[in-house]
Amino acid sequence: MKTEIIQSLTQNFEDHAQQTEGGVEYWLARDLQHLLGYGEWRNFNTVISRAKTACEVSGHPAADHFVGVNKMVDLGSGSQRQIDDVMLTRYACYLIAQNGDPRKQEIAFAQTYFAIQTRRAELIEQRLLEAERINARKKLSATEKDLSAVIFEQTGGNENFALIRSKGDHALFGKTTQAMKAQWKVPNNRPLADFAPTIILKAKDFAAEITIFNAREHGMQTESAISHEHVTNNQAVRNTLLERGIRPESLPPAEDVKKVERRIASAEKKSLENPATLLPEE
Repeated sequence: MKTEIIQSLTQNFEDHAQQTEGGVEYWLARDLQHLLGYGEWRNFNTVISRAKTACEVSGHPAADHFVGVNKMVDLGSGSQRQIDDVMLTRYACYLIAQNGDPRKQEIAFAQTYFAIQTRRAELIEQRLLEAERINARKKLSATEKDLSAVIFEQTGGNENFALIRSKGDHALFGKTTQAMKAQWKVPNNRPLADFAPTIILKAKDFAAEITIFNAREHGMQTESAISHEHVTNNQAVRNTLLERGIRPESLPPAEDVKKVERRIASAEKKSLENPATLLPEE
């Protein structure tokens, strides 16, 4: 299908969406019947029945996605007649498309449409997770700068920052920073945190924030005092993770955060240049 056709059919499908008073989005089966190229209601009703079965099999109560309703329709004589209809969620529409006749162009479109929407949702979820990790890395960098400043303020020099941070890593991972770098295959000239998963970035940040607070609150003026505080905080965070079934040193490394940043920047540039890049071509 050409991009223009898909865009037109997509708009037509979305234009038929309605909302309940509570703001729940739905489509009426009688409308969807014609959008999907079915002339006979009984044939389309068979597809709806298969979709309901698929819904139940997938673990979702069909009653949550297929709601029977009645509505009045005008007859040629000027009178009205009551007919059955079904309120459908977007998920129900997806199941109907999956159980329809793929020889129909409309069904083929619908299957393509929902495939695109699913892929977009996956990409959005991935992008959100990547953005969360990037933000966590930036936050940790800012917190460690604050910790370095506190060490300088309290001890008169910040040459001990690297040592204190290293002791914190050992308390969190149960291994030295170098041992974790070797395990995660981190280049020697790169920070371990650039390859740490989000949960570890946030764990390190939390421990460092506590160290900053207590170092100021209690006026710690020696490297040994701040080191002890930082080690204690990282051990406490480690214990919390272990209690929740998370062993920091057993987690796999994450992708190089710098590479993730470059990929997102590149994707944003491409999307601005060509907003339809996710739409399939003929």
